[in-house]
Amino acid sequence: MKPKTSASIGILIFLFLLDTSIMGKIRKTSGLVLSSQKNVWLVQESGSTASLRGVCAVSDRVAWASGSGGTFLRTTDGGEHWTSVQINEAADSDFRDIEAFDSKNALLLAAGKPARIYKTTNGGLNWKEVYHNDSEGIFLDAFAFFDEKNGIAVGDPMEGRFFVLQTSDGGLTWKRIPASNIPVSLPGEACFAASGTCLTVQGSQIACFCTGGAVSRVFYSKNGGWTWNVTLSPLGDQSASSGGFSIAFDHAGKNAVIVGGDYRKETAVFKNAALSLDGGRSWILVEEHPPAGFRECVVLVPGIKSTTFVSVGPSGSDVSTDGGQNWNPLDGPTGIHALSICKTEPVGWAVGKNGLMAKFIFYKKL
Repeated sequence: MKPKTSASIGILIFLFLLDTSIMGKIRKTSGLVLSSQKNVWLVQESGSTASLRGVCAVSDRVAWASGSGGTFLRTTDGGEHWTSVQINEAADSDFRDIEAFDSKNALLLAAGKPARIYKTTNGGLNWKEVYHNDSEGIFLDAFAFFDEKNGIAVGDPMEGRFFVLQTSDGGLTWKRIPASNIPVSLPGEACFAASGTCLTVQGSQIACFCTGGAVSRVFYSKNGGWTWNVTLSPLGDQSASSGGFSIAFDHAGKNAVIVGGDYRKETAVFKNAALSLDGGRSWILVEEHPPAGFRECVVLVPGIKSTTFVSVGPSGSDVSTDGGQNWNPLDGPTGIHALSICKTEPVGWAVGKNGLMAKFIFYKKL
């Protein structure tokens, strides 16, 4: 064995101090460490037993979540404490998506009939219903915002066309995009309101949403949702429970990933991920190293040199560091429905069954 040089001793000391620093940060966050120090899940106490499907990470300190029973949650201290509240007038609502801009301003989207959107400007102390629709067949699936003013929402087909809403005043008012601007939906086709991420936006104008059921497709808009084109997706097996569930772009808008599968087959890896190299216009099935099961949500991890995505679902989570071509499982909780990661740093939260709340910290390689 070679003797340790002063340089190697110095490196060991540096690594020890680095590890101590990282673990010190971990200990300051409540919960149980379930993974290695490079990719860490920290299960936190949410104070709720609702089925949580909406989550929005504003920063490493501020995050919001939403779910069944008219429930919303908020933290302003990195998840040390979560406030869980049921909106009395919306106790029958299932909030499948939430969009937040800071610790005060947020919007909630309720799926089902009636479809509702609520807005708060004071941290959730009061909510205003800004959209209400009890038309037969209405079912909102997700919404997404280009910025604090401009956003779109998508719902299942009504009279043969997907239902798309648009706002330009921060969600205070919503108008429907003309049905004629949207390609005809196919029989048995719908979106999945599983995680609020079947719809995504990129930059100031690009929007995409993925579908499933009897057919799986991706709808693409380059003008803020006003008009749409559509292309086939290779996901799913043309059953009512399969297809694309979530879609995400890289920062440049060139690479995109969709995940899904069949929600009745949680551990199956059959046709559960695809990638696009042309901004969502065409799709390639991931066959050799797909995610390890049905996945409801995929998100981009910012601040990493490689194009890194994380996918989550009831059976676990996976990471891809090559733009979605190959996936490796992560140690962590099961029962996850949705994940949101901050726009500028690799920190976020996942939510799921029975009030599951888990903080995700992706440690960059040094």
